[in-house]
Amino acid sequence: MTLLKGITWNHTRGLLPMVATAQRFTELNPGVEISWEKRSLQEFADASIEDLAKRFDLLVIDHPWTGFGAHSKSILPLSDYLSSEYIKDQEVNTVGRSYGSYVFDNKLWALPIDAATPVAAARLDILEKQGLKVPQTYDDLLALAKKGLVAFAGIPVDVLMSFYMYCCSLGEAPFQSTEKVIPTETGKKALQMFRELAQLIDPANFNRNPIQVYEAMANSDEIAYCPFAYGYSNYSRTGYSRKLLHFYDLVRLNDQPMISSLGGTGLAVSSFSKHIPEAIKYAEFTGSSLVQQNIFADNGGQPGHLQAWKSDRINSVTHDYFKNTLPTLERAFLRPRYSGHMYFQDHAGDVVRNYLINGGDEALVLEEMNSLYAKSLNLVTT
Repeated sequence: MTLLKGITWNHTRGLLPMVATAQRFTELNPGVEISWEKRSLQEFADASIEDLAKRFDLLVIDHPWTGFGAHSKSILPLSDYLSSEYIKDQEVNTVGRSYGSYVFDNKLWALPIDAATPVAAARLDILEKQGLKVPQTYDDLLALAKKGLVAFAGIPVDVLMSFYMYCCSLGEAPFQSTEKVIPTETGKKALQMFRELAQLIDPANFNRNPIQVYEAMANSDEIAYCPFAYGYSNYSRTGYSRKLLHFYDLVRLNDQPMISSLGGTGLAVSSFSKHIPEAIKYAEFTGSSLVQQNIFADNGGQPGHLQAWKSDRINSVTHDYFKNTLPTLERAFLRPRYSGHMYFQDHAGDVVRNYLINGGDEALVLEEMNSLYAKSLNLVTT
């Protein structure tokens, strides 16, 4: 019996589809058994994949780790192992830039098995009870926030992603030069707008990740709307939680829908694995169109294959989660993936969060972020 070990993150969306696909794979391949372990969402974003690759055969990874994984040679270039037809199917059926997020040095380093970006979520029952509608514009959002009915994920990594969103939505994407994270004028405006909203939400949200925001929305009756947090289709499925959440595209700013920061996860194979052929075969199985549309989606997964997002069957189960949010995915901003970028991501969120909570000089905030950016660029490995 060949035993493979995998590591994913601790949520229904992260664990159950991997366990389900592993079980079915073993039934089809009786000589292979796969066990999955889980880690916290914060560890998922922060922990070095090189360390994990030495302990696990299969890794569900966050795409900004792609460059580090490629340069450290801790994960395998899957495009060297899978057929050109399979890789082409993955590329053609990408959800937004999910496929490209795992491409580095012209090779694919993980299969985009899960797609996500910050989207809007609403408790329609609360809104309807108060005679309110789902916000359509940024002004609508501020008006609802002033009623105390709005929350967003406020931990460091999430407010950093939201800062990128504000910059993109104001017309300039971050990281377009090696000198500054964002031009000063746009950066200041983004920070000011973000803090205006942040001052209208419960401070408790600065200790919540997206999962915790959705749990608070579903399990209490205090939050009617979340304007942006990484989407979880689980909460749009009847019976998953106490109350149903409905998901939507982001509000419009200056007559254009806002642009969020691409997330999602990829399935990578450790270069240290002693069972590479079997691990590759399982990855191929899990990322396939058939499995993504069925076993993966039916067991709490949020597929990375476009045909699953367009499936009428899956959308009927999730109250059109996928159809409603696909436009948001399609225009989402792709974060840098160079090897040293995780240093910036690990520290810059604290800077933004501190400003949102305490205020301060926006120019100094941007200077501190630029200093972190410069240091991260010097950490790039070759």
